[in-house]
Amino acid sequence: MICGDLVWAKEDAKTLFRGLADIVRMDSPNRADFLAGLKPGGKYEGTVGIYRHNASADRIGVFDKEIVGAIARTGTIKWIAHNGAGYDQIDVLECKAHGIYVSNTPGAVDDATATTALYLLISTFRNFAQSERTLRAGLWKTKHKAASAHDLENRTLGILGLGGIGLRLAEYCHKAFGMKILYHNRNKVQDAPEWCEYFEAGRLNEMLGQCDALSVHVPLRKETEGLVGEEMIRSLKKGAIIVNTARGKVIDEAAMIRALEDGHLGSVGLDVYPNEPAVNPRLLEFPHITLVPHMGTETQDSQWKMEVRALTNLRDYLVNGSGSDVIPEMK
Repeated sequence: MICGDLVWAKEDAKTLFRGLADIVRMDSPNRADFLAGLKPGGKYEGTVGIYRHNASADRIGVFDKEIVGAIARTGTIKWIAHNGAGYDQIDVLECKAHGIYVSNTPGAVDDATATTALYLLISTFRNFAQSERTLRAGLWKTKHKAASAHDLENRTLGILGLGGIGLRLAEYCHKAFGMKILYHNRNKVQDAPEWCEYFEAGRLNEMLGQCDALSVHVPLRKETEGLVGEEMIRSLKKGAIIVNTARGKVIDEAAMIRALEDGHLGSVGLDVYPNEPAVNPRLLEFPHITLVPHMGTETQDSQWKMEVRALTNLRDYLVNGSGSDVIPEMK
């Protein structure tokens, strides 16, 4: 079942499943219709796996306990291949309880999301967002002050979550700008480059105190909601920058705004927000910060890679009994 958008890999899907399975499209206009379709005799009877895109939530909502329970009751659906690195729209613990596996598409988003973070980092250091606004207003650079902009060369970047995206950003920043890279994970990344310095939980504040910028790359889970809060923000060097391309709720937005107001934070670069597509109007009052509307993977190349990787996970499940990208909660 294709549940949500499949735009770039339609022909790939035909090739991947030819002679293996029929492809059906979730065409329900609302949740009630979708739930009815999963019942015995319903239009989705016989489905054995689901490709899921977040766009499906516009019609049927997120894969919460109700939907996961309905999927479990079919007795035939045992794999949900989610398109995306983040899978916070799926109740994965409920899936696990019912023996339904969930996969995501981690590597497919690394390049595009890391370059989004790099753009936000450059823009916030150099104050490019405000400069563009003044140019478009016919004011040239009358609002710009050199004292408010900084070069990236030899600055210190802290990375919260050195997964695929965080590591790719680290490579960009270290190799292009000579930035010093510090990182914090729950555990040390065994194959991390020697120029990435690890700080365990007990030394996190020590790391933050050295950072000119902090880039956030942790998944949204119950335990990570509000992770970057008052204490962590205030532990950053005064004038530091925060970049977030993960999920909006990972940062305590109110604490971040307070730190912008009193100058503890020099700027922020945000691609994600707690209540998308709504953006807190308070953020719009800071002309020097950089805001983009969740553009992390919005490229043709990345969208195709994500679709193919999700579909391949589903194909591999049908052929081999498991896909390659089972999420950590399932292991």
